[in-house]
Amino acid sequence: MKITQHATDTTLTLALNGELDASSSVLLDTELSKPEILRTQKVLIDCQQLNYISSAGLGVFISHLQTFQDANVKLVFFNMQEKVRNVFEILGLDSLMTIVPSEADAAAV
Repeated sequence: MKITQHATDTTLTLALNGELDASSSVLLDTELSKPEILRTQKVLIDCQQLNYISSAGLGVFISHLQTFQDANVKLVFFNMQEKVRNVFEILGLDSLMTIVPSEADAAAV
């Protein structure tokens, strides 16, 4: 798993590349735990190159969801592959998290 960051004044975009499993979820958790993230307005997760997500990977997002909501930081997923989106939908996470088709849609949220 590789995580690439791009930041602006109000938005942090994290591009996930590879498989988000138990071992790589620690890296993602470290990124999402950085205090400066709570000073942004949006955290955009680019899932175009995310090939797989395990329960541990989902757990990282779920564990940060309330913290982001409390800080008024929007968490938005975009470019999600169908097989990854299906996991979110089966677990009902698509009703808890914002998932949009494109980066332009994510920026507009």
